[in-house]
Amino acid sequence: MIVSLFVNRVKSAAPIIAEQVCAILHKMNVQTVDFESYTDKVDFYCTIGGDGTILQLIHRAKYLDAPILGINLGGLGFLAEISLETLEKSLTAVLQGSYIVNRRIMLQAKGPDGQKFYAANDVVVHRGTNRHLIDIAVNVGGRYINTFAGDGLIIATPTGSTAYSLAAGGPILTPDMSAFALTPIAAHTISNRPIVLSSAEEITLEYLNNYEPLEVTFDGIETITLPPHELLTVNLAPSTFGLVSLENSDFFSTLRSKLGWTGTSRLHKEGC
Repeated sequence: MIVSLFVNRVKSAAPIIAEQVCAILHKMNVQTVDFESYTDKVDFYCTIGGDGTILQLIHRAKYLDAPILGINLGGLGFLAEISLETLEKSLTAVLQGSYIVNRRIMLQAKGPDGQKFYAANDVVVHRGTNRHLIDIAVNVGGRYINTFAGDGLIIATPTGSTAYSLAAGGPILTPDMSAFALTPIAAHTISNRPIVLSSAEEITLEYLNNYEPLEVTFDGIETITLPPHELLTVNLAPSTFGLVSLENSDFFSTLRSKLGWTGTSRLHKEGC
């Protein structure tokens, strides 16, 4: 078995944790390689950092033929599932086959020049350097929906629904859904609310104002500009990425833990 390591070296603890991971894997006769220098087929990609590190890997690799195993070095992480406290136990469980791979959908966007970009979390259209509110007309599947006035719009995958979209008041989508969340950023009109859209539909955004170009970001990693009266089309990407989860992992338990939800359930107490 071969595991490719992708380490976020901006985090001071990451290289030390990487050495620990290598020691655990080598003890189980697993070969570890550096993502930056190894180009052959691997069994797993192992990221050491957090959710942002997983996104960096996806954008760096463009296409991943093996699932991603994320080790979280702290912070509000929904993708990097393995904590430092359970590092050896979790790695051992994965290597013994006690895991599942969740396939996650992605976004594909096409700018005015026809260039394509991809996002695992979200495509964000923001007013950028404009001091004014901006107007963005939204068409879905060729049907006009609304013109949103505000600071911009977020189109999020289920994976990205717990990121910027959630902070902007968007809905949480379960990871297995084939849908996108369209969330206004600081909407000027209170009636402009988030919408959940089928991933089968193409979303077209038109920048209506004569102001400075808008800023369009893909997972906060890649950026382009959208000039006035130009179009940005967003739809389901042809590729997905695989995320490793432990067999006892539960999305709603993760939500309760990460978001600080409280309360009890008779059914949950009784193990139903």
